[in-house]
Amino acid sequence: MTDSHLSRRALLRYGSYGAGAAALAGTAASWDRLTGNDIPGRNDGSLVVATLGSAFSPDGIRALVEGFRKLHPDIRVRINAVQAVDWSDFFAKILTQIAAGTAPDLVYVATEGVQLFARHLGVPLDRWAKRDAAELKEYFADVHPSLVESMMYEGSLYQLPIEFNAADMYLNTQVLKRAGADFPAADWTRDDFTALLRRMKKAGDSHFTPYFWTNRLWGGVVPWLFANGTNLLAESKAPGGAWLWDSFYPAAQRQGRGGGFRWTTPQATADRVAEAYDYLASLIQEDLCTRPEGGNGQNLIGVFSTGRVGVTPAGGFWAGGLHLAGLRDDGFDVQYFPRWRTRRHQFGAAGYALLRTSKKQDAAWEFIKYSARRDTLTRLFTTNQTTPARRSMLTGARYQETGPAHWRVFYDTLDTFPDTGPIPAPPQVAEVTQVLLKHTGTALASPRSVGPALRRMQGDLEKAMERDV
Repeated sequence: MTDSHLSRRALLRYGSYGAGAAALAGTAASWDRLTGNDIPGRNDGSLVVATLGSAFSPDGIRALVEGFRKLHPDIRVRINAVQAVDWSDFFAKILTQIAAGTAPDLVYVATEGVQLFARHLGVPLDRWAKRDAAELKEYFADVHPSLVESMMYEGSLYQLPIEFNAADMYLNTQVLKRAGADFPAADWTRDDFTALLRRMKKAGDSHFTPYFWTNRLWGGVVPWLFANGTNLLAESKAPGGAWLWDSFYPAAQRQGRGGGFRWTTPQATADRVAEAYDYLASLIQEDLCTRPEGGNGQNLIGVFSTGRVGVTPAGGFWAGGLHLAGLRDDGFDVQYFPRWRTRRHQFGAAGYALLRTSKKQDAAWEFIKYSARRDTLTRLFTTNQTTPARRSMLTGARYQETGPAHWRVFYDTLDTFPDTGPIPAPPQVAEVTQVLLKHTGTALASPRSVGPALRRMQGDLEKAMERDV
């Protein structure tokens, strides 16, 4: 799998990343239709950029293409907005396109797929970043090093982060008022959080749920693991990366940095992991939250906006979502995740990955650089549907219309808590995620389910991590 000319058989092995290998094989006969290869004009020599369909607005995509064309009139660009349910579904469809021989040149990849693409499909950006170091200094000076490190793999840089979302805690201000509770302090604790939920519960009716969260890799149980000083998989740093840190970051910001994250040995049965699950189970038993649901969290917007949910973990993307749902800017606010043993938060980031199969790699690099420019991101992110990776873009003016009042929390989560890190997403992330979601649901089914479910999770995680994906 180190060869850039990947075989169809090898690619079909990755079908577990959403669609399933059998499903991919079953659609081989209709690859032209699946990939759009039968649509006139699809093979016009353009630089093809694949994005998750819901990632950008049509106006944003238009601005992205038109702006790049003005700067590089000799490079034709086509944005392929792939409609998908979530990142797993999106990656499965991209892998299908690659297997069909109609691979895009660039793919918009979130943390969930960074190491998968880097290990098997991506091109390191090191040589271009070194060549254009003078041009990139302004970019790196505006982007937190933790975001950059999350886009590295075994010493090399594979993406320039352009957006991220940390899991902070959103609160409905009307629910706070109804409960007679003050907005929590920045240094609030897990016990403060529990006490607030009890207060909200007492002031609500039978249709009210104080705390609601979704069962997924980002924003599910993982923030509680981080807050309790643990992780689903043992975490360490790969060696290397000094070429980047020494070139772009001052000594204080590059201290402790490496060549990217490594997630290795499963530790689902560790005491602190069990403690986090026991805590969530206790909230369910106290009727302070429901068992977590699956999905991407969009179903939460309605119930939160109408006051049927008081608190939920979300990132900067929710500021725009709640505004579009009709919630006034003073109807909600955001605070850091509660402190437990640590103040460490989790985040997910995204940027463009360059595929080895691309024959337009120099042109693709120019697009990557253009996509990370401040003026580009300002035109792209107009509705607060995410948190820009560039610190300078987070201003009072940006959040004046949508809120929340404590908008500084979004980037300060990185600046205030420098050990904040990415969700655990090794190359085997598809199977790891499936195991996590399956056994988390089982673990929280009843008070006595946690221990047996975590033991089964440990066994399944060990099998998943042993596979050479």
